[in-house]
Amino acid sequence: MSVLDDIKAKIDIVSYVQRTVPLNRAGRVYKACCPFHNERTPSFIVNPDTQSWRCFGACAEGGDIFSFAMKLNGWSFREALEELGRMAGVEVRQQTPEQREQDAANERLRGLIRMAADLFHERLLDASDRASRETLAYARDKRALSDDTIARFRIGFAPPGWDMLVRALTGMGASENDLVLAGLARRSEEGRVYDAFRNRLMIPICDERGRAVGFGARALALEDNPKYLNSPQSPIFDKSRLLFGLHTAAAAIRDSQTVVIVEGYLDALQAQQAGYLNVVAQMGTALTETQLRLVAPRWANRVILALDSDAAGQNATRRSLEVARQALQADFSGKLGVEFRVITVPDAKDPDDLIRENPAAWQEVVAQAAPVADFVIGMELAALPANPSVLEREQAARRLMPLLVASEDDLYRGANLQLLAMRFRLSERDVRAWAEEQRLIARAQPPRSAQHPPQPSAPSAEPAPPVPRRQPAPIRTDPEAYCLNALFAYPDAYYLVNRRLRELAADSQALAEGPLNALSVEDFTNTTYRQLMDSFISALAQDELDFVEYLRQHLDPALQGALNAILQEQTESFAAHLERRWSGDLAAVLKHSERTLATLDAHAELVDKALRLRLKRLERERQELVYLQGNEAAQTLAQQALLSIEAKRLIDAEIGKSAQIV
Repeated sequence: MSVLDDIKAKIDIVSYVQRTVPLNRAGRVYKACCPFHNERTPSFIVNPDTQSWRCFGACAEGGDIFSFAMKLNGWSFREALEELGRMAGVEVRQQTPEQREQDAANERLRGLIRMAADLFHERLLDASDRASRETLAYARDKRALSDDTIARFRIGFAPPGWDMLVRALTGMGASENDLVLAGLARRSEEGRVYDAFRNRLMIPICDERGRAVGFGARALALEDNPKYLNSPQSPIFDKSRLLFGLHTAAAAIRDSQTVVIVEGYLDALQAQQAGYLNVVAQMGTALTETQLRLVAPRWANRVILALDSDAAGQNATRRSLEVARQALQADFSGKLGVEFRVITVPDAKDPDDLIRENPAAWQEVVAQAAPVADFVIGMELAALPANPSVLEREQAARRLMPLLVASEDDLYRGANLQLLAMRFRLSERDVRAWAEEQRLIARAQPPRSAQHPPQPSAPSAEPAPPVPRRQPAPIRTDPEAYCLNALFAYPDAYYLVNRRLRELAADSQALAEGPLNALSVEDFTNTTYRQLMDSFISALAQDELDFVEYLRQHLDPALQGALNAILQEQTESFAAHLERRWSGDLAAVLKHSERTLATLDAHAELVDKALRLRLKRLERERQELVYLQGNEAAQTLAQQALLSIEAKRLIDAEIGKSAQIV
């Protein structure tokens, strides 16, 4: 049994979904209103027999417990695998004793942070304590935090005393060393251990999975410095690797493909409280590459920076844009595949202040976010003397060149250069010549991975992702495995399958967009195969990297063994050669190694197997539609059923025709 199957065997999908969705029994399945879109009547089905879920409404999606966890929480497959594995008590990856010991230690520290957050929250709500009442009034009145926000983010109060938390947690069995390591306590030169946070409003900081790993603490007394105090660096807390509020913002970021990054956690709290759920905070640090990669291009293709409007904030924004250029160009061959914009809050206010005064104004400010070119050109112009010389203008323009030419689109790049020439009163021809110089310099530089090659390390339990072999091994007993085998061997055959489905739909848009739409993860039931199909579609959709190289870089290690199992093994020398070489050699190696195959027959069999997969999917969906009878949207559901039946008739006829030819 694979790790994925083991997890599914130990966590029942009905029990898992019921944690967040109120399910009602309907025959052999459960139904509810879909948690992923607004609806008044149920169109969401959970099937305990197949351990799957499906929405027959606006989402038109479905899957297993892994896909549900990913969609609900905005997790990647790796995150869902690790989190569900933890819940099931299944070891997701082999670990050395040292790694297991470190994981256990980190989990112990996270447990202490969680207990501290609960204690601080309870103390804030302690109506019998005067300091607690005053702090709660401060949170409500001065910071304009609602009771719902206070409860949802577990906001708390650290009292003025020196050892409230230390006494409470050591009384529960925690060691003083762990409290210091977690950043909850400090040790004096005399060896005395005391609370690290005193007389502060406590805001738990969570990682992207929602696990509390530290605190942001706002001083309550004017004489206390600093005003904002974060947890110190620890094995579980590194603010340069965290974005505050990401665990609650992930779904909105993914759905809107846009993330707004503000400076402080109170800015993010106010925004999310006002309904702007795609806002996160970088907690006062300059934006780092790790923070950026948490959201872009993973979930968002549009990043809006809303840092402070003072000089320090403007400079931080400029540094953040440079970090983004360097980080993302490594993946996009010198082009920024993510759109960046910059917000300037009116009257030099913080987002927190603006939203408290007028929540609706924030939406207008975000809509008016300036393109990067406008922002950086304005900054450079403001820094120039009153009557700059031609040389000073040229030097400033050249400083901006790397950012302005880092565009994925020639149209935007040209517009940026045109704007630069106009604003700096320079010849557009000269500006374009400088841009070409910049492009040649950038091309001459080695990739960042080559500039900083990885250091040798101990052998890992997770080997490098395998390279797909180009010849399919017929696995005729498993249609899902056969289809994946053939698709990875002949990626372009995917378009052949989809063309046949479109031909069967003929002129019916309803069929083409419904039961005869493109082959997708929905045609697979095996969890591993669904994830492999998702990786296949992602690799095919991008054009920056070779198909094989994309898989090498992006395929999750947990899927490596499964991909190897359904792809034909080549000779040991060929496999060893591929493991030694980098992407520059892959195309030549694979081209040289390809055998002469009966491509036409392989394509024909792939189409046949894909059509049979679609038949099984349609049958599953029709069975589940039965349990939605009586729904107010019964007419729409009946139409779906009729389309499914018509699609089945067309596919059956096509398969029968192919069988007669054979």
